Amino acid sequence: MAIDQTLRLLAKARGLTVTDIATAIPRAGVSTVSAWMRGDKLPGKDQLDALARTFGVPAGALLSELASTLDPARTKGEHDLLAAYRDLDTRQRGALLEVARSMAGHKRRKP
Repeated sequence: MAIDQTLRLLAKARGLTVTDIATAIPRAGVSTVSAWMRGDKLPGKDQLDALARTFGVPAGALLSELASTLDPARTKGEHDLLAAYRDLDTRQRGALLEVARSMAGHKRRKP
């Protein structure tokens, strides 16, 4: 999950508004926090640490998706495919995996 989605979900789960979050983060106004939650900007290290404290989660939980997008071994197409996959429901994911495996010549794995 992208960091903006993670921030929105955590804010909703904790019942925090953008203003609440901005108040808890040093040097971050409402417009900056709004930009993070839209995915227009990324928070810096100190801001990530403050966000993690605010939401009560490890900073790594906020960065897991970001780290995967920086993986130099993945192509843009792989990132696009992964993002599309994550938008699918369970049935659609299974169908997509079956198609991809058949195209790659892999046998279907039994669950």
